[in-house]
Amino acid sequence: MEIDITALPPIEQYKLLASTVVPRPIALVTTISDEFGDNAAPYSFFNCMGEDPPVMVLGLETKRHNQSLKDTTVNIRDNGQFVIHLIDEPMAQAMNICAIDFPSNISEVEEAGLTLTPSRIVRPKRIVEAPVAFECEKIALLQIGPTRNIAIGKVVRMHVRDGLFDPVTHYINPELYRPIGRMYGKLYARMTDHFEMEVPSYEAWQREKGF
Repeated sequence: MEIDITALPPIEQYKLLASTVVPRPIALVTTISDEFGDNAAPYSFFNCMGEDPPVMVLGLETKRHNQSLKDTTVNIRDNGQFVIHLIDEPMAQAMNICAIDFPSNISEVEEAGLTLTPSRIVRPKRIVEAPVAFECEKIALLQIGPTRNIAIGKVVRMHVRDGLFDPVTHYINPELYRPIGRMYGKLYARMTDHFEMEVPSYEAWQREKGF
């Protein structure tokens, strides 16, 4: 089957992309407004995109009912800083509460029962309960369409829950780190099943094939 995705309405394009590029990591993003204070909202159009410098990218959608910018986008545009938190299983319900379209003067973090603490470098606070947090400074905010912006951020400080970081390998322990991923609609995924594959050298591949 071949699909001309460009001929479909935007909402149908979204459904195709969101249901095929899965699972996606979830970024619970805190920002700050000079007028309304702290804000938190989850985004699953998100990933890391580079190192040296370490770079994070967020896909920021407008509000569907009136196409106005969401608070996260406004705050990144105006203040140039944000904190990305990864979500594990114990934080799933709190993350879901933060997805509610609260008025700007209501704190999603308080409603979700989460705890804020000052970040080391950036103005927006970070969430204590998160297993991993990245303090970010804006590199660019790009409008790629009438309903979508992309925020590109440089990571300036990282916070990891005690016990997760392996100082020998510099990896996070997969047995202790239990992030959840977004599928589509109401579906989420647990990252509890791991398997290994090693990429062979070209010479080893040739030997295996009998060359």
